[in-house]
Amino acid sequence: MGGSSRRAHPTTHVGLLLLVVFAAALAVTTLTCVDAGVTSAYRRQLLASVDMPLDSNVFRVPPGRNAPQQVHITQGDLEGSAVIVSWTTADEPGSSKVLYGTSKDKLNKSAKGSYTRYQFYNYTSGYIHHCVLKDLMYDTTYYYTVGVGQTERQFWFKSPPKVGPDVPYTFGLIGDLGQTYDSNITLSHYDSNSNSGALLFVGDLSYADDYPFHDNVRWDTWSRFIERSAAYQPWIWTVGNHEIDFAPEIGETEPFKPFLHRFPTPYKASNSTAPFWYSIKRASAHIIVLASYSAYGKYTPQYQWLQTELAKVNRTVTPWLIVLMHSPWYNSYNYHYMEGETMRVQFESWFVQYKVDVVFAGHVHAYERSHRISNIAYNITNAKCTPVSDQSAPVYITIGDGGNIEGLANNMTEPQPSYSAFREASFGHAIFEIKNKTHAYYSWHRNQDGNAVAADTMWFTNRYWNPTDDSK
Repeated sequence: MGGSSRRAHPTTHVGLLLLVVFAAALAVTTLTCVDAGVTSAYRRQLLASVDMPLDSNVFRVPPGRNAPQQVHITQGDLEGSAVIVSWTTADEPGSSKVLYGTSKDKLNKSAKGSYTRYQFYNYTSGYIHHCVLKDLMYDTTYYYTVGVGQTERQFWFKSPPKVGPDVPYTFGLIGDLGQTYDSNITLSHYDSNSNSGALLFVGDLSYADDYPFHDNVRWDTWSRFIERSAAYQPWIWTVGNHEIDFAPEIGETEPFKPFLHRFPTPYKASNSTAPFWYSIKRASAHIIVLASYSAYGKYTPQYQWLQTELAKVNRTVTPWLIVLMHSPWYNSYNYHYMEGETMRVQFESWFVQYKVDVVFAGHVHAYERSHRISNIAYNITNAKCTPVSDQSAPVYITIGDGGNIEGLANNMTEPQPSYSAFREASFGHAIFEIKNKTHAYYSWHRNQDGNAVAADTMWFTNRYWNPTDDSK
């Protein structure tokens, strides 16, 4: 016979078997250890994020003289019976009127808005229009037109169901989007994967401040980029650090100037005194938006507003209590580590007291989901400063993985802390599907997977109506 064979000694088989068993046990321990959650084994190819060029199709200016562009909508009141429509005209004001109705061929209602402009260093904005459509019927498809004459453009949206305890509703979630090729994949993946009625955006929009002199042209390109989604469903805005745009070195000392001119919020409807923190009700959810970069210490307006707002939440009407912020309180990446700590110390006990279901944040350019934990026992002398399991506490989810120019945060703290249930350095989006007053299904989708593939999922049980241990 050609070649040769060699039988291994019996002890060799035993040694190999022990090594296999040991390796398997080690792998299981790594994934299921009671002291930590899962650090995903998925490894995305770590290439630099690259901005799409200014002549990309996604930034295209619509045809026609002074055509409306950068169209986007957000909720316009407390309970979803109003929508704020925003758009820009480049050359002259044109009309701030919106025609709308329930038939695309018969827009029998109209609303008149107003416009604003601003300057930032050597940039002058176009004419930025905002118009509120009020007294909308619930659960109804509306068509609306902006512009005049031959430059009219028509879009549509569906109003939410009337607020109520067992009303199903689906929210999308994106954060830290930017305008790179990865950002485009994220938005395309979300649009093709989602039947959501509204998108909860957890801050850091255009990243214009990453360009020389905070190039505000990048606010225009970003707003045209998101139009394909934001003109058809409300995006609920949270401000991040990249919206501050404070640049005294070039004479710009008014924080949040571009954001304030471009992206209105219905803050007055919830008795807030500033556009950066506010609340809305939508279907069966009460959503609280907090501002990580506005004062929140005791006696500040945001502190006093949140204290009052949490006490007003009626879980028999809106069972699901959701909080949005930009800077996460629980984060096991080495990026932005503990930046949310002072806000956590200020407000975490309230979140436990009022049984917040879930907190969504951005800022860290990766994905992470926590167990239900709290860290509220520490009083500076008792050394009780380790997070503990707490079924009255929210799940904390970091979803700052939209795809921005600064790239992924792939440097994690080791070992994975016990409060962290799942983490992965990939770009993506998430979906939160409220089924009824007791259950909701959450899924996170990485960009590299097909539309139906979820990389991380969780069935939520409501903290008020069904506070079972949903971490198992």
